[in-house]
Amino acid sequence: MIQKSKKEIATEFLILCAKGKSQEAFVKFADNKFKHHNAYFKGDAETLMLAMEESAKENPNKIFEIKRALEDGDLAAVHSHIRQNPQELGAAVIHIFRFEADKIVELWDFGQPVPKNIINENGLF
Repeated sequence: MIQKSKKEIATEFLILCAKGKSQEAFVKFADNKFKHHNAYFKGDAETLMLAMEESAKENPNKIFEIKRALEDGDLAAVHSHIRQNPQELGAAVIHIFRFEADKIVELWDFGQPVPKNIINENGLF
């Protein structure tokens, strides 16, 4: 059996969550010690999982595009473009995962709205 890399696990976790399958993602990839660092939610797995499920229900046309994924030791990072629907510009988001063995034990996420008029000629992606 071929073992998945940490960046593969991180990307699969995010893809499942974006599709409204966060329970499956957490069961499959999150450790029971999971905690996260999002300023808008309590730091436990259950709270984040339910918020992700609610977001998927409220935004069934969500578009989640992974732009790049990196791995370094027990860490993986995913840079992505998230739009709740095709009409909006969305946000650039970076998720940083910390692993113990092949399970996610910690998650940080940071987002920046995509502005209508980007001054930087290199863009966000």
